[in-house]
Amino acid sequence: MSLQIDWLAHHLHHSDRYAQWIHEQFPYEYVDHPLAAWQREFAEGQSNGDWSCLIAMDGEHLLGGAALARDDLDLRPDLGPWLACVFVSLEARGQGLAERLIAGICQEAKDCGFARLYLHTQNKQDYYAKRGWQVLERFRAWDNEQWLMVRDL
Repeated sequence: MSLQIDWLAHHLHHSDRYAQWIHEQFPYEYVDHPLAAWQREFAEGQSNGDWSCLIAMDGEHLLGGAALARDDLDLRPDLGPWLACVFVSLEARGQGLAERLIAGICQEAKDCGFARLYLHTQNKQDYYAKRGWQVLERFRAWDNEQWLMVRDL
C-alpha cells in the first residue's frame, strides 16, 4: 500500500464520492438534504473553508477522510470548529487510518490558532474518549441520543 494523506482540495475528483460516503454513512442527518445538493455543498466547502477535508488514498484509490468543519451542529451555532465527516472504507479499517486523519485535522485546527475542537457522535463516544475527547453533554437529535464532545488542542 502506498498511503498518501492530503487535502481533498488537491484531489477534487474524489469529492463527490467522499460526499456520497458521508451521505450514506449518516443518513439520519441528510433526510432532507438530497445527495446532489450535499455533493455541491461539500465540494464548495473545500475552497470556502466550510468542510476542509483531509483524505487518505492508496495511489488514486480513496480510502477515507475527515473534515475540519466551520459548522456541524445546527443546535450549537456557538461552537466550532468541528471534527466532522470521519469515515474509512471497509477495506481500510483496522489499520489506524482514522486516528491519523483525526490527528491531521487536530493539527490543522491548532495551526489555524484554535484552542478547542468539537464533534458530535451517535455511537462512537468510547472511541473518541480513549483518544482524549471529553463529553460536554448528551442531547437528543435525529430520534437518537447524541454525544457532544470536545478536545483541547
